[in-house]
Amino acid sequence: MDRAMPAEIRPATPEDLPAITHVRTSVHENHLSVEEMVELGITPEVVTQMILASPCCWVAVEEGAIVGFSMIDAEEGSLFAAFVLPSHEGKGIGRRLVQVAEDQLFKTHSTIWLETGRTTRAAGFYRSLDWGNESAIGEDDIRLEKRRP
Repeated sequence: MDRAMPAEIRPATPEDLPAITHVRTSVHENHLSVEEMVELGITPEVVTQMILASPCCWVAVEEGAIVGFSMIDAEEGSLFAAFVLPSHEGKGIGRRLVQVAEDQLFKTHSTIWLETGRTTRAAGFYRSLDWGNESAIGEDDIRLEKRRP
């Protein structure tokens, strides 16, 4: 029986930015366009500098294509992003991307955090990964935390 190889998780490089942007703009929930990202200060230049400065971004590669990524703000101790192409959801890729991000954050923080929409699928996903201590931020968003095991 021919089984597909699981996605490889590796540190991102600046050359991965077009594919990371493709993943980010392909999601259905919490969608942002390139223009909206720029308005928030998320530009290719900023992300390149972050990637070059420290381990902060990982990509999932399947059959030579980037199908997901995770990104942290190491200084703040936050999981900044975790996205998987809709066509690759449900394969455990998101779980693995979050795990590598958590591992990096726990090297320097005993408690890490993220923000997401209160009623999103993402919120349920993070809760299933033992993120908790939920607090409301704004009308529709929450902050979740996780303590170092």
